[in-house]
Amino acid sequence: MATVELRFSALPEHVRTARLVAAAVARRAGVDESVLDEVRLAVGEACSRAVGLHRRSGSDGAVRVALIEQEKRFLIEVEDEAGLRGGSDGVSAVGAGGTAGGGDSGDDELGLAVITGLVEDVEVGKGSDGGVIRMSWPVSTATVEV
Repeated sequence: MATVELRFSALPEHVRTARLVAAAVARRAGVDESVLDEVRLAVGEACSRAVGLHRRSGSDGAVRVALIEQEKRFLIEVEDEAGLRGGSDGVSAVGAGGTAGGGDSGDDELGLAVITGLVEDVEVGKGSDGGVIRMSWPVSTATVEV
C-alpha cells in the first residue's frame, strides 16, 4: 500500500497543485481515465473547503492531503486543522451547521454537495485536529506505469 502525503499552507494558490498531484497519483494507482476529472474536481472542492475553513477560523495550520493506493481502492483524505481554533467542539466542518467559527455554512454545504455528486464513496468526519473528508474510487487490476 503506497501513500503520498501533501501538507500545504491554507492558501488558495496551493489547491491547484493538490488537484494536479491527486490526478497524477490516481492515474498511477490505476483509477480509470474516465474518472480522473472527477478525482481532480473532488480534491479541488475538498481542498478549497479546507482552505476556507482555515481562513474563517483564523487557523494557521496546514491542510493535509493523503493519497493512498490500496489493493482495490484509491483513497484520498483531505484533513484541515481549523478545529484548533474552530467550533465549540473543536471540529471544523462537522455537525449541524457544517462550519467552524460561525462562518458561512452555504459555501461549505455547496462544496459538500459537489463532492457527494462526484464521488460515490465519500465520508465526512473528525480528524485529529479538525475535519476530514475521505473519498475513494475503484482501481483496475492492471496499473499504469508512468
